[in-house]
Amino acid sequence: MILPTFSDVASAAAQIAGTAHRTPVVTSRLLDEQAAAHLFFKCENLQRGGAFKFRGAYNALSHLSSDEARRGVVTFSSGNHAQAIALAGQLLDIPRVIVMPSDAPAVKRAATASYGGEIVLYDRASEDREDIGRRLAREHGLTLVPPFDHPQIIAGQGTAARELFEDTGPLDFLFVPCGGGGLLSGSALAAGTLSPECQVVGVEPSAGDDATRSFQTKQLQIVHNPKTVADGARTPSLGSLTLPLILEHVADMTTVDDPTLLRTMFLLWERHKMVVEPTGALSAAAALYRGNGIRGKRVGVILSGGNVDVSEIPGWLAMR
Repeated sequence: MILPTFSDVASAAAQIAGTAHRTPVVTSRLLDEQAAAHLFFKCENLQRGGAFKFRGAYNALSHLSSDEARRGVVTFSSGNHAQAIALAGQLLDIPRVIVMPSDAPAVKRAATASYGGEIVLYDRASEDREDIGRRLAREHGLTLVPPFDHPQIIAGQGTAARELFEDTGPLDFLFVPCGGGGLLSGSALAAGTLSPECQVVGVEPSAGDDATRSFQTKQLQIVHNPKTVADGARTPSLGSLTLPLILEHVADMTTVDDPTLLRTMFLLWERHKMVVEPTGALSAAAALYRGNGIRGKRVGVILSGGNVDVSEIPGWLAMR
């Protein structure tokens, strides 16, 4: 098993240049005062497809052979990776089948369909999405492109942190949302080269703390169908690539409960005028409410996505 390195992140940056957006880095005096630190927000909610996932998806699909591209790809995702593969495949003229849970946010399912992805629904409680994806790949000759445990996906996701460091210079901390660990792994690779003293901290929802437990025990831990508003971080576990990368390159892991996450999300909406989805606010929530030791420090915060299902807002307001 060959793990990706920073050179793969640099190659991915060249591969996606001119297609993926170079998203802005923004600051807020109000949020700096609340955190007692200097915060730099990398706005991946403004990325194509509404999330950082487009970076890895386009990088992976653009490396397919002509035969693989002709036959098409299959993936599995609750939303943002689904949208990213659908959009990247549309741009590259690659057929794509997307395995999505039947309870995926409606806005993400609609966007995936609008980008031309062929959606196959499954029951999250009783079926295994990876088994479905592997079966479809075998039956139809498709290339399986998983949402995080893939070297070119990891390298592509790392380009967001690469851009952040290029725009801000060295940072003391970098807070990164974590589901399956693709963004966190790639970000840690970028930090290791561009800001070696930076402490990279992964952030999960409290109900889906498998990566935090894996980090603490140094062994893969699993969580089954966690109940959290952070739908993008409901993955059951880290992968065979992301686990060793996180153990080697990440300084710490932390978790945030749903009420804190929603309070942060609405704060970003109301005071920062920045629309993010619950998963996208994970790193900001940790920096603002769990950021022990960051006082006076330069802190990067990746806002990972902004695909909000507005039908959920009344329920979210009741929870915060």
